[in-house]
Amino acid sequence: MSKFINPFTDVGFKRIFGQEISKPVLIAFLNSLLSKERSIVDVKFLDKEQIGLADGDRSLIYDILCETETGEHIIVEMQNKYQPYFKKRSIYYVSRSIVEQGERGVSGSTTSRLSIWLLF
Repeated sequence: MSKFINPFTDVGFKRIFGQEISKPVLIAFLNSLLSKERSIVDVKFLDKEQIGLADGDRSLIYDILCETETGEHIIVEMQNKYQPYFKKRSIYYVSRSIVEQGERGVSGSTTSRLSIWLLF
């Protein structure tokens, strides 16, 4: 059995970056990718599993879903091989994140600033 965790597997990636104890590692990783465009000082881990909004809707499971102290949502997905529907899935994930920020029944209630970062 190996004593190292492979960060390029789904389980390894979530184990390294998706736990409260590894929050400083995740923050440093995200800040290195953002190249000083933004500076993340803290993140809060949100529920990674989102059930469908209505009967028949698809559920989704993010690799890591975070919220910054300014209220911005960060979806972290790791892909290490070609996925034919990755672009469509990414659009669906971002769309659901936007919808989740609003209040039910209130038009124009998305109050947090929206940022979308896709890193390939």
